[in-house]
Amino acid sequence: MYQVTNEQIINILKQESVPALGCTEPVACALACARCREELEGVPEKVEVLVSGNIYKNGMGVGIPGTGMTGLPIAAALGVICGKSCYGLEVLKDVSEGNNLDLAKELLERHAITVKMKTNVEDKLYAEAICQRGEDVVRTVIIHAHTNIVLVEKNGNVLVNREYQVATGKKQYRPELSVARIWKFIQEIDVNEIEFVLEGAEMNKAISNEGLKGAYGLQIGKTLQESIAKGLLEDDLLNNALIRATAASDARMDGCAKPVMTNSGSGNQGITVILPVVAAAERFGSTREQLIRALALSNLVAAHIHYYLGHLSALCGILIAGMGSASAITYLMGGSYEQVVNTIKTMCSNLTGMVCDGAKQGCALKVYSGVSAAVQAALLSMRGIKTNNDGIVEDDIEKTIRNVGLIGTAGMEQTDRTILDIMTKKGMEN
Repeated sequence: MYQVTNEQIINILKQESVPALGCTEPVACALACARCREELEGVPEKVEVLVSGNIYKNGMGVGIPGTGMTGLPIAAALGVICGKSCYGLEVLKDVSEGNNLDLAKELLERHAITVKMKTNVEDKLYAEAICQRGEDVVRTVIIHAHTNIVLVEKNGNVLVNREYQVATGKKQYRPELSVARIWKFIQEIDVNEIEFVLEGAEMNKAISNEGLKGAYGLQIGKTLQESIAKGLLEDDLLNNALIRATAASDARMDGCAKPVMTNSGSGNQGITVILPVVAAAERFGSTREQLIRALALSNLVAAHIHYYLGHLSALCGILIAGMGSASAITYLMGGSYEQVVNTIKTMCSNLTGMVCDGAKQGCALKVYSGVSAAVQAALLSMRGIKTNNDGIVEDDIEKTIRNVGLIGTAGMEQTDRTILDIMTKKGMEN
């Protein structure tokens, strides 16, 4: 059997953990628009954005950093005003410079920006921008990953064309991981080769601290912290993990202009794989090396499971991220490989089926559920309590993971369509 190398695993860890400013679905739209503007060498007079249902769903109600506004149209407008494609998922980090926001608002007022949902697209993650300036028209297409620009055309001439086969049902090639291989990797790898994961910890701690300072979103983290001060809640591992993670999500979903280290293309999932692990390490007095190895474990387990689910689906990805952090918390408590496996199985028994109904302030509540379940699963596993071979759980952990992927893809196709139908029809009926 082909054995994935340490170098390949490190590359996966780097590819699936990248900084992002704002929700990554509006960012993908802004990135496509920015790439068009760069080829036009100026701001277009007309911008049309076509997106898959899942991007449309995740972009409807989420805050755009530095704007106080929500939705895909302002993200697209900022993309053509100040976006730089070289920034990747931080394409909008120059929003606050000069009068960029005012210029973007002017485009919206002139109805120069249109955003539509495109049906029968090749992938759940699809963003296409068509921008016109004078006689020139540029078209940019992003597929499957938020920064994966596969096509750029100018006046019908192809400038960029990266082959990507989705219609065949094949996944993009990536060395195949397993929980066992990840466990072996984090036990043996020279910690200096993976210490870059601490960058994500510092980045996500910073936005969490900001979330506790301001009145962001649903203020879940802030409320929990105040409740501890009043003696209503205990100052324990669970509540500290919840405070860290929900405060970061509150700030991010409400448009805080601080970046987040993502996992598998999602900021909230990056928050969930990192901050509960940081909270656990602080509570246990873990060493720097233990924290690094735990963060690598958390990120890799989540990325491994996501491979079978895809970046966007009707299944909320916080479940997957929670499996990562639960594994890492088990590790930090001195757990064995078998206990990590049992922790993942318990998570599969608990939250599988939690739906994604778009990016919004309420995502912080799902982060709350995912982190709470992660801590509980780790504690149960450390007591030797495990989920039996029932339901979707099998003795083989890899088969169990594939079952979760199957539920989130083929199993929830109709659920995805129903959720999107409900969201797009709100306000249309009495």
